[in-house]
Amino acid sequence: MSVVITSPYQHSVADYWNREKNAVNLRLGEVSGTYHHHYGIGAVDWSVLDEPEETREERMIAEMHRLETAQAVLLLDHLGQVQPTDRLLDAGSGRGGSSFMAHERFGCRVDGVSISQKQVDFANEQARLRGVQDKVEFHFRNMLQTGLEPGSLKGIWNNESTMYVNLSKLFAAHSQLLAPGGRYVTITGCYNDVYGLPSKAVSEINAHYVCDIHPRSAYFRAMADNHLVPIDVIDLTEATIPYWELRARSSVVTGIEDAFLTAYKDGSFQYLLIAADRV
Repeated sequence: MSVVITSPYQHSVADYWNREKNAVNLRLGEVSGTYHHHYGIGAVDWSVLDEPEETREERMIAEMHRLETAQAVLLLDHLGQVQPTDRLLDAGSGRGGSSFMAHERFGCRVDGVSISQKQVDFANEQARLRGVQDKVEFHFRNMLQTGLEPGSLKGIWNNESTMYVNLSKLFAAHSQLLAPGGRYVTITGCYNDVYGLPSKAVSEINAHYVCDIHPRSAYFRAMADNHLVPIDVIDLTEATIPYWELRARSSVVTGIEDAFLTAYKDGSFQYLLIAADRV
């Protein structure tokens, strides 16, 4: 086992993403050439379901891509003031979509890390095709042990990737990498402490993605322990439900759509944006 993958569990996660070829990721990315590995937010333009039937699926795919791109835009909006001389980290970078968007917006260097070699290779090829490989680079590394210089980063984000790691270890690692005053942002699904324990639907999501969804409270406890002070907390649960309702009617369903809709609607699952400053 390599030093990047440090446990049997991480090996199973890497194996999952190395084998993953879901159309919901690939077909949506083909719309604009920006490949995401996360969900969408915002009101759906339901006119995409109108006639003509022969182009309906294409319109649905484009609409879902618009919503997932809007999610990434919202995350980047919360990174604060970033200068071209700064450096950012996309922790759990997938096929690189958010990293390219960050570079396009801020003009700075962006590094991405993933324990999926397949994702890293795909994203680096995208950087080459875009001609930005000197500014956006992806590494086969563990987000808990990136090897980057302490205090060297202006911002870090996790976009739906915190459920694969221990939060205390993750935020300790991020806190060390961030310069004082640096910004951390995550968009994540978490189970609702008020509900009690993970619901059946949340457990189905865990099993589907080989992940371990954390309770909402665990984020704030681990941040407080690691010099990260929340400045924005936004409940995006209602904003993401339309995406899932559209996806459930598309050709790119993966079988997990009903679990997400059930969990969001019964209150056992929440979709949050949390932005925090390093103090």
